[in-house]
Amino acid sequence: MSVRYLLVALSLITASSALAQEAPASRLDTVQKTGKLRVCTPGDYKPFSLQRPDGGFEGLDVDLIQAAAKALGAEAEFVKSAWPTLMKDFVDKCDVAVGGISVTLDRQKSAFFSSAYMVNGKAPITKCENVAKFQSVVDIDKPGVTVIENPGGSNERFARANFKQAKIVIFNDNTTIFDEILKGNADVMISESVETIVQQKARPGLCAVNPDKPLQYGEMAWLLPRGDAEFKAWMDQWLHLAKATGDYDRITGRWLR
Repeated sequence: MSVRYLLVALSLITASSALAQEAPASRLDTVQKTGKLRVCTPGDYKPFSLQRPDGGFEGLDVDLIQAAAKALGAEAEFVKSAWPTLMKDFVDKCDVAVGGISVTLDRQKSAFFSSAYMVNGKAPITKCENVAKFQSVVDIDKPGVTVIENPGGSNERFARANFKQAKIVIFNDNTTIFDEILKGNADVMISESVETIVQQKARPGLCAVNPDKPLQYGEMAWLLPRGDAEFKAWMDQWLHLAKATGDYDRITGRWLR
């Protein structure tokens, strides 16, 4: 081998070694090393994630991510976020974000999604006496109809994209927003079909409108760091095995009865 080719080969080896050293460690390795999984969640979306008065969190997503953290040999540390700041909080502070997060192409620009753990969709919820009035987007999008939504999430985006004649009211407290319909301050809310089912059980007088035939197809998944294929592969595999072994049904069943 000539000196020239030897120098070229050494340069390539050196460059490859430097790139390998500069490559950031996967969050999969970091979480196992630190024993901490930082989890962003708005904590206001029952049955997925709800912050209790004592500051702790509970819900379907909370139990699932705690089980995933345990499988990693780590402890889930929850970081309170809000829907308008969820993406920034996730990128700046967390390893994963959970809590009833809809898969959207806009969010995909800044993060990876895990494989979808639930197929869901947007459905109306209203007073039971008004179910027949609000069967479709056309039925709802009329002058004199007030649609209430929480700020910054896919519910608000759906409402603004589909309702041009109805009045849209933004209400900041997602835990009491459904009471506004019962009080007569709004006619209808669009939310995930599974949440409308939970809320009609929790609040007599409210009824989900065709939750088995949602107005829009949707999926729910966890936010993961963009570009971290190793971490995403592990989370996807964990979700797959949780469903295959029945652990997923056991965990979610506690919140969807």
